[in-house]
Amino acid sequence: MKIVLAYSGGLDTSVLLVWLKEKYNAEIIAYCADVGQAEELDGVIEKALATGASKCIIGDLKADFAANYIFPMFQANAVYEGRYLLGTSIARPCISKAMVDVAIAEGADAIAHGATGKGNDQVRFELSINALAPQLKVIAPWRMKEWRDQFPGRAEMIKYAEEHGIPIRQSMKKPYSMDRNLLHISYEAGILEDTWYDATKEEDRGMYVLSTAPEDAPDTPQYLQCLFEKGNIIGLQTEGLAEIMEQVGTTAIGEKDGYTLLDPLGIMLVLNALGGKHGIGRVDIVENRFVGMKSRGIYETPGGTILLAAHRDIETITMDREAQKVRDSLIPDYAAMVYNGFWFAPEREAIQALVSKTQETVNGEVRLKLYKGNVMYAGRRSPNSLYSYAMATMEADYTEEDYNQDDASGFIHLNGLRLKQFARVNNK
Repeated sequence: MKIVLAYSGGLDTSVLLVWLKEKYNAEIIAYCADVGQAEELDGVIEKALATGASKCIIGDLKADFAANYIFPMFQANAVYEGRYLLGTSIARPCISKAMVDVAIAEGADAIAHGATGKGNDQVRFELSINALAPQLKVIAPWRMKEWRDQFPGRAEMIKYAEEHGIPIRQSMKKPYSMDRNLLHISYEAGILEDTWYDATKEEDRGMYVLSTAPEDAPDTPQYLQCLFEKGNIIGLQTEGLAEIMEQVGTTAIGEKDGYTLLDPLGIMLVLNALGGKHGIGRVDIVENRFVGMKSRGIYETPGGTILLAAHRDIETITMDREAQKVRDSLIPDYAAMVYNGFWFAPEREAIQALVSKTQETVNGEVRLKLYKGNVMYAGRRSPNSLYSYAMATMEADYTEEDYNQDDASGFIHLNGLRLKQFARVNNK
């Protein structure tokens, strides 16, 4: 038997590698996905091989993640339960797709993961695998009683690792769990399971990685201009952009009308740096997990918060009202599909086709003002703008050819007919 294992090099997946190899007498291929978690990957391959893997593959998925998952999702303005920007949720189908590709290329029989039986990730991974490669078996040890009996806690895992010669790095366990990628960082469990716990206190500022506290953000606002093409940011203008790009390790792919053009990965890296600097994108929520329980999570999504704000604003002048109404009516369902693991489901792909159609005219520029945790709108313009000064102005220089105010009388009369009749019949 050959198994592709989602592998990080940490204690859990290292123990899992050896345990799977023993239980199934299997060949284990370790797969480590780099979706922008910024963890040190040096030595991961050597550790996997020393632990018993026949091969260890590191997949650099950052560019794919930005272009084919983050950007399409933000074209839909997807927000789960009105607040969560789906940072962890959208990374899972990207990772799953890459693991399926490896499993097929390597002729594997199964894919294994270390997601627990209480969370959403088990669902996201497995539904994606089901949609992409129904022939592959999925192994989830945390849903096996024998695994839970053998490893009821961290101490048992450490003992198992020592007995099996698994190299481990001892460290103090943080009082919460973290998951990081290019779009966000999530914090949950541990001390955060108390929903009354205030994580904005001075003593907890060290928890946050991507953003400074809004109270400590610069006292001077920073203007940012975003250039859109078909619903995606393709270029940026802001003070010190060259220095920021050097800092995050990205380069321009061109220049247009004074804008520095960047690929989706470069856009996300720069927006994360800008948002983090100004304390943007922190959210503390209690959300509804797909498996039926509520969960408290704290998220940092600096770049995504800016991206969403800019996209919503450019749409205000470029999208037809009724087309936007249809698209917006689908946002809760679309967001739930992403959250619940249905990225590769036909219904999500159908909605994405509608979204893509609405984005054909979403072109132009948005100017934002970043200041102490806030993203403020400071202007927008577009060659596809549906805003007409001639129709909207309250000044005297409009003509009746643009808009005849007398027409409103008939418009109101016809729209009021049903209200009048309802009131008459019901004696109002």
